[in-house]
Amino acid sequence: MKSEKVRVITARPSFIDYWKEIFDYRELFWILAKRDIMVRYKQTIFGVLWSVLRPLISSLVYVFGVNRIGNLSEGSEIPYILVILPGTILWLFFSQSLLNISLSIVTNNNLVAKVFFPRIIIPFSSFFLGLLDFVIGLIVFFGFSFYYGYFPELKVVFVIVFAILSYLATAGIGLFASVLNVKYRDIGQLIPFILSFGMFISPVLYTTDKVVGHWTYNLYVLNPAVGAIDGLRWALLGDYASFNWDSFIPLIVFCVVSLALSIRFFRKHENSFVDYI
Repeated sequence: MKSEKVRVITARPSFIDYWKEIFDYRELFWILAKRDIMVRYKQTIFGVLWSVLRPLISSLVYVFGVNRIGNLSEGSEIPYILVILPGTILWLFFSQSLLNISLSIVTNNNLVAKVFFPRIIIPFSSFFLGLLDFVIGLIVFFGFSFYYGYFPELKVVFVIVFAILSYLATAGIGLFASVLNVKYRDIGQLIPFILSFGMFISPVLYTTDKVVGHWTYNLYVLNPAVGAIDGLRWALLGDYASFNWDSFIPLIVFCVVSLALSIRFFRKHENSFVDYI
């Protein structure tokens, strides 16, 4: 006789039980991730090609437009587009992941209201949607690097490390925002507004060494996007981009602290989502 598994649902499961529940629902994680990818490119003319066009067009605009105005490529030893692309790729991944996580609970309101499962699976399942764009963006970068005769070094293996750190940083912010957005829909409008100028306080169009020595530098490196972009440039550009401990250490601290606090905040409020959706 086949034994049946009995699940006891409690309002506040212990920390271990909570993560066991998440593991038990791991199949839902993959289903949601696959659904998000299919929904994004469904009924589009270019399909996945949009993941190529976004970083490519953005980088070309920065190179031929913004650079001509600000002369940001001055002193660069390699083609400026190779400097711009890592920052653009990482920023698109960072900003899109933050936006997806922030809006995830509200956009999945029907699922949240009708089915029992650990709600935190929803925001975390968005990782692969951004990761797909990130990987395709890297392919664009390697295409340009081979065209210019530049070949990345062995440290390129650390690319995935900085992609994960970037996502953890966005999750630390996004989980707070996703909870608040359930009750206060203004958050959904605020996040895109913040991201619209966040690119300019992150080293997307320029490198961090242009800020070194400025009185704002110590505040500037506290931005988690700075550490992630600096790290990605170091991994992809080798000797043309030095490793920046000033931004890397704040990135690690931010990931650990923000993620721990945001998960606790999310767990505290997830049972009340249905009351506001």
